[in-house]
Amino acid sequence: MSEPGGGTDDEQERVESRAHLLPEEKAVGSDDPEAQADAILTESDAREDRNVAPDTVLEHRTSAQTVTPIEPPD
Repeated sequence: MSEPGGGTDDEQERVESRAHLLPEEKAVGSDDPEAQADAILTESDAREDRNVAPDTVLEHRTSAQTVTPIEPPD
């Protein structure tokens, strides 16, 4: 169902959830947390959209697929 602002209920819930500021965001403040959240989520969605740059490869990795760092000798 669409909201008056143009988003669906799920999109609005997602924005409201992200609008809760992280500790580092609270430290610097935000004039409009919901607008900030909407911008962050819009940018995030664009980065994950496979059709934006069809020639690029989007990789999703889990923490199990990370490389173990090589420790320098003492």
